[in-house]
Amino acid sequence: MARYRMRIRTPWPAVEAFDYLSDLSNFDEWDPGIASAVQVDGDGPGTGAAYELDASGSVFRYVVDVFDRPHRVRAEGRNRWMTSVDSIAVAEDGTGSVVTYDADLRLHGVLRIGDPVLALVFRRIGDRSADGLRQKLQGERI
Repeated sequence: MARYRMRIRTPWPAVEAFDYLSDLSNFDEWDPGIASAVQVDGDGPGTGAAYELDASGSVFRYVVDVFDRPHRVRAEGRNRWMTSVDSIAVAEDGTGSVVTYDADLRLHGVLRIGDPVLALVFRRIGDRSADGLRQKLQGERI
């Protein structure tokens, strides 16, 4: 299993940050590893909403299973080879907010033997995503 966690302090109010990030169709705006992100089920963000995210030619189908506006959203994404569980928490911080993004990536079946290598690669991918999110939210990593 590979895990990546980042925290960003942003001037965006908590509700605004949550509303933006809980709509997974926005991921391609800040994550350079996502070529496209499209909602395929549901009418806007919420529990049960489903999205297809193209991550460098590998399409993940994400389904939102926790939606607690404006505090927390969690979605599980799967493709043939791996599962990603992404959790986003937003907390008020003065007039802005602190966003915590936590992602766990697990290979399926016999591919699990590659988890240590995946963890190293995932750190580099996560760092690029964190930088994109920091820029989009006009914030700073903490």
